[in-house]
Amino acid sequence: MWSKNVSFDGGALHLSGISAAHLAKEFGTPAFFLDEDAYRSRALAWQHGLQAEFGAQAGTIYYAAKSFICTAVAQWIAEIGVGIDVCTGGELAAALAGGINPQKIELHGNNKSLSEIDRAVSAGVKTIVMDSLFEIERVAAAAKKHGVRQAVMLRLTPGIEAHTHEKISTAHEDVKFGFSIASGAAWTAVEAVAQHPELELRGVHCHIGSQIFGSEAHEIATDRLMAFMAKYRDVYGTELPELDLGGGFGIAYVAGDVTVEPADVLPQIHAAVKQACATHNLAMPLVSLEPGRNIVGPTMFTLYEVGTVKDVVIDGGKVRKYVSVDGGMSDNIRPSLYDAQYSAVIAQRKSSAPLQLSRLVGKHCETGDIIINDLQLPSDIAPGDLIATPATGAYGRSMASNYNHVPRPPVIAVNNGKARVIVRRENEADLLALDVKE
Repeated sequence: MWSKNVSFDGGALHLSGISAAHLAKEFGTPAFFLDEDAYRSRALAWQHGLQAEFGAQAGTIYYAAKSFICTAVAQWIAEIGVGIDVCTGGELAAALAGGINPQKIELHGNNKSLSEIDRAVSAGVKTIVMDSLFEIERVAAAAKKHGVRQAVMLRLTPGIEAHTHEKISTAHEDVKFGFSIASGAAWTAVEAVAQHPELELRGVHCHIGSQIFGSEAHEIATDRLMAFMAKYRDVYGTELPELDLGGGFGIAYVAGDVTVEPADVLPQIHAAVKQACATHNLAMPLVSLEPGRNIVGPTMFTLYEVGTVKDVVIDGGKVRKYVSVDGGMSDNIRPSLYDAQYSAVIAQRKSSAPLQLSRLVGKHCETGDIIINDLQLPSDIAPGDLIATPATGAYGRSMASNYNHVPRPPVIAVNNGKARVIVRRENEADLLALDVKE
């Protein structure tokens, strides 16, 4: 659950040799701490793994901007040489500001605005992943306006029920994303693209969901997508050269979870693509993947300070200790949205006190402001203690809000024993900056 450069010395958490107590003193709490070396290592592991498996047919590893993006992280991505998938104009702006080559950018989204499409085409993004018939017309118009032939892919819905939370399962039929293969919508999209010489259909794409463990669902999706590619060849007489199988590979949040590593799934995916090529008499396409939270998720933790502790008598006279910290659903909404589970430890000291049933809660005016519903914490936990929650790199800061007019936390990159702010803490001036006075 912890990133590679986190260690515990005498019970105290350290990141790259810097203690949690020192980090809290210098940067305050709540705050996100990002292990830069771990981030770079994970991105490179996926890139090298894809290249090792697929050789010349290795496409691109796309980092998911939605999981977390800022200018500094975009700079790392540019230096590492992986790609990035963006879903909005804001994510595209961050990617470009960080110096990512537009030919390493893939634009997603089920409702891209006209301005977002126009900027993507004018910037020269490598691929726009189509999600509706309206979008096909809009991208074609933008390509004609800018005098380019825009590479596109079709996001297909292969009809797979991924074994994950329903709100992050994206490839069954009854969802807002993509073109259904089963209903014929996908083929209608192929025919629509073919009407526009300004568009170059490079291949097909799918994304079956997030927090996926194993490769079975991706293997099934591979066969269905390549059967579709074979139909395209039979009708148009040429093969589509690219296949993007998405990703969404899971990470460890609690004891018993195991983070998916490239070697855990890439050989099986490679074998599935080879088998599908043989079955459908297709050449091996360029294969790309989008590991999603798997790159950044395990490389960050959130550090809180305990403000109050309260014993509450619950069922049968048991006592639950409510531990309130200085953050909450404004910096980690996932437990409320997805019933996501997390772990937590006291970060600045070791305790030999007996463990007690506890609930880690935030400071917001919501009963549902719960970070961890049930966990065992030392019974001597007290105001002033530091609490660290691992694996908050994905969808923590990126989904953070100003609920209750709370400033959003900073992100601190730590590397080689040095820490620096890459996203500053918001302040009250930021909260009031958009207000318009009479």
